[in-house]
Amino acid sequence: MRTGTNKGSSAGKSMGMMFLFLITGAIVGGILGELAASSSLLSGVAPYLIKPFPVFDLPPVAINLYVIKLVIGFALYPNLMSVLGIIAAILLFRRF
Repeated sequence: MRTGTNKGSSAGKSMGMMFLFLITGAIVGGILGELAASSSLLSGVAPYLIKPFPVFDLPPVAINLYVIKLVIGFALYPNLMSVLGIIAAILLFRRF
């Protein structure tokens, strides 16, 4: 008979779901920013909403193993709409 909760598995699911919410919020925010840029109503504000801010940039590194060539790199350039999407995702995650 189990009386306690298994915090290890629920915490893992919770962190995975939080990561999924954050990624989804950033993507949806970026898409909404691009849609706002093409809108004539927000033409004055749109450049500020979609201007990318360099946060992290790891240039691509090529590793040649003679059988496989790996190219690894990572860059993070969020815009204001992506950040707003992440904030909305955090609020939605906490609410539900």
